[in-house]
Amino acid sequence: MLKKIKGLVVQEEGQALTEYGLILALVAVVVAGSLILLKNELVTVFGKITDKLK
Repeated sequence: MLKKIKGLVVQEEGQALTEYGLILALVAVVVAGSLILLKNELVTVFGKITDKLK
């Protein structure tokens, strides 16, 4: 029983999943920040595209 409890404390399997989650969150923040900074340019580019499609 004591061996199982020690195994739960030392277990590192979930650590990789947590690290991937943190990396994914960081990427999402960077992408969101980039989109906010480039908002005006994106509106201009996509506005021109939609005008050509009409």
